[in-house]
Amino acid sequence: MASYFVESSALAKRYVTERGSLWVQSILEPATGCTVYIARVTTVEIVAATVRRARGGSITIADATVAISSFRRDVAAEYILVEVTPNIANHAMLLAETYALRGYDAIQLATCLEANSRYLSGGLPPVVLISSDKEINVAARTEGLSVEDPNAHP
Repeated sequence: MASYFVESSALAKRYVTERGSLWVQSILEPATGCTVYIARVTTVEIVAATVRRARGGSITIADATVAISSFRRDVAAEYILVEVTPNIANHAMLLAETYALRGYDAIQLATCLEANSRYLSGGLPPVVLISSDKEINVAARTEGLSVEDPNAHP
């Protein structure tokens, strides 16, 4: 059974159709039995991105409402939320400085690294980062993480 940390740019594809959506939907299907971690900040990022798309006209308000409702249901039932602790924030600052990442991108990566560390210390296989953000993906690979980009799976 696979364990994933899904960054916001990739998780959004589960709720709004775009390149890579079918792959994300299939891999995160609850029937697969996978474990899915997300950072607490992802909850805000998904809702904000969905509303902004609706206001920008790339999706309908009705579709945005359904997407947000589905996301909230899945947060309660399917995802393991990783809280941003002071240690994660400190690590994120170092990652931002090292890789010139945006603030929340650094938090996403630091949170993924924390989840992966917990897994490895428990003798479990590594967590796979799923992200569509090229800058995060480069930094994550440099940090030794396995990365899947949904955009490579149209």
